[in-house]
Amino acid sequence: MFPAAIRWRDAANLEHNFFMSHPVIIQGGMGVAVSNWRLARTVSRLGELGVISGTLLAVILVRRLADGDPGGDVRRALAAFPIPGVAERVLEAHFIPGGKDPAAPYKGVSMPGVQLSSALTELTVAGNFVEVFLAKEGHSGQVGINLLEKIQVATLPSLYGAMLADVDYVLMGAGIPRAIPGALDRFAAGERVDLKIDVEGALPTDEFVSSFDPAACFGGSAPQLRRPQFVAIVSSATLALTLAKKSNGRVDGFVVEGDVAGGHNAPPRGAMQLDAQGEPIYGPRDVPDLAKIKELGLPFWLAGSQANPEKLTAALQLGAAGIQVGTAFAFCDESGIEAPTKREAIRASRAGSARVFTDPAASPTGFPFKIAQMPGTLSEPAVYAARERICDLGYLRQAYRKPDGTVGYRCAGEPVEDYVRKGGIASDTVGRKCLCNGLAATVGLPQSRGGIREPALVTAGNEISDLARLVADGRSHYSAEDVIRYLRGTSLPKACNGIAVACPQDAEAPGAIQAALG
Repeated sequence: MFPAAIRWRDAANLEHNFFMSHPVIIQGGMGVAVSNWRLARTVSRLGELGVISGTLLAVILVRRLADGDPGGDVRRALAAFPIPGVAERVLEAHFIPGGKDPAAPYKGVSMPGVQLSSALTELTVAGNFVEVFLAKEGHSGQVGINLLEKIQVATLPSLYGAMLADVDYVLMGAGIPRAIPGALDRFAAGERVDLKIDVEGALPTDEFVSSFDPAACFGGSAPQLRRPQFVAIVSSATLALTLAKKSNGRVDGFVVEGDVAGGHNAPPRGAMQLDAQGEPIYGPRDVPDLAKIKELGLPFWLAGSQANPEKLTAALQLGAAGIQVGTAFAFCDESGIEAPTKREAIRASRAGSARVFTDPAASPTGFPFKIAQMPGTLSEPAVYAARERICDLGYLRQAYRKPDGTVGYRCAGEPVEDYVRKGGIASDTVGRKCLCNGLAATVGLPQSRGGIREPALVTAGNEISDLARLVADGRSHYSAEDVIRYLRGTSLPKACNGIAVACPQDAEAPGAIQAALG
């Protein structure tokens, strides 16, 4: 049965959610291609908001093509890419019919900087277009893309590629994305966007800017595009208020994420303190004030261990539009995580041994990062120690000002001597992990160096311990539809114009919606 709080909302909320496009359930944008187009498309076809991860999609595109593009999905999407010549250049440079030798390394791509190379710009625009195009293919549901504010240098071409494929929502966290709403406005009008880049050590007189001009891509005037809704991922009412009042364009809503969610977490407020296990200690100051967020008058969704019907009902009663769910979808059949890893997570959940560690040091960004404790992955000290430190993808590098006023790049996950030579502090490298390579390995696209496969790094929220509730007796896997059935109740209701609410003709809601709407 569909939760009562969704069937019988007050008239104002019911009218807003029944006729507006806002979903009740947002599928989280996770990892590197964990939230891939297959997962997002499945969720969207079921009437909720499917979300793709927009992280490293240039790399994902290159590696899928190098593997021969089984099924031809990438090539089918590239055939619809509207910028002349790009698809042909991408395929000529990266497509390997039948796929490369599994032991051979993937071809490298240039690392992103304040100004991307023309080749990386094309790959980034095309990669984001491909993922959104495939997620939206064959249905009328809505699709979102999740980006990280911390990866500023790839943001503009990522946004534009997604908008070319008519993405419906842009979700962004891991920072304060005040400049993104305005960027969406300008791209929708076919105009150039300049984005100020954070550079460590920059002087007040310095101005480091990343630029993207759609007209240059098309060799003339660029088409006008539909502006997607912008939803910021926040951990506090203060940040929500800042974004709502001081962004350079319209903010359409918020995902309010707690510290039990997977991936990057906001640091605790105040000085960092660790518990006996070495995890950050979160306290009352870190609990978001939902009443203040509600006062902003914008829709919001709760995230972080929200994946059960009771939590969904409670969220709606608090005034939320719904919930965002990540971990439950991360280990379903359609996600990008390799099947053996999914089975191990489910087995551990059944055995009561599934666990994540909120690592204060793992991410080069300095944000706490949740790592699932799984055998053979970078969560094991021996695997981490055996891995050669290398930074060859570079999406989490920190830009810094060099003495001559130009921009350099360093990553706390690169070789220690390289980091120190660039002005970094050696102690900042302790425990740092290469998220770029580790997360790519998690979805079956590991780099190979000298025949050694890059080890995986699995991120998940605290709800990894509860995965077993989604798996029927005798089974070792579950689907995205199983997750949605569980969240909605025992049955999948009809979808009304793609909106996940009980339809007026449902026998369970005789006349209720019509009466509520007058």
